[in-house]
Amino acid sequence: MSRHIAVLVTDMVEEIELTDPVKAYKEAGHTVDIISNEAKKTINGKNGDEIQADRGIDEVNANDYDALLVPGGFSPDLLRINPKNSEFAKTFFQDNKPIFSICHGPQFLVNTDQLKGRELTSFVSVRKDLENAGATVKDEEVIVDGNLVTSRTPDDLPAFNRESLKLLEK
Repeated sequence: MSRHIAVLVTDMVEEIELTDPVKAYKEAGHTVDIISNEAKKTINGKNGDEIQADRGIDEVNANDYDALLVPGGFSPDLLRINPKNSEFAKTFFQDNKPIFSICHGPQFLVNTDQLKGRELTSFVSVRKDLENAGATVKDEEVIVDGNLVTSRTPDDLPAFNRESLKLLEK
């Protein structure tokens, strides 16, 4: 069954945390839209790569997607500036749709006010933010808590992709 996945991202994304999962999703037959603050925006990756956004946050509706990916880097912190991004992501929690977030990505999810009581992992520097939001944070390569899949770093991408794809198959 093919799923439609939203990837919420902006400048300073950790490229591999975007490109590796997107490649895995597409190879599994899923459709992916790169969503940023504006349509057709060129996103400047943390390591200098340029990534083209497919859609802008103002032109998308969370109801049109089956899952959400929030990669890391500094993009998650920049996404917090626009409250439309948080509202978009919050809908995935409320509708119990799969959410995949790696490295610094869960830092952005704090703004959804949906992490209280959730178990997850992240890059070490944002763990205190997650705890302050009410989450239980563990140091494991991947944690699946219901519809939420999280990992710590690019080294965890194989486990992150594996668990994300399992959730998409349900």
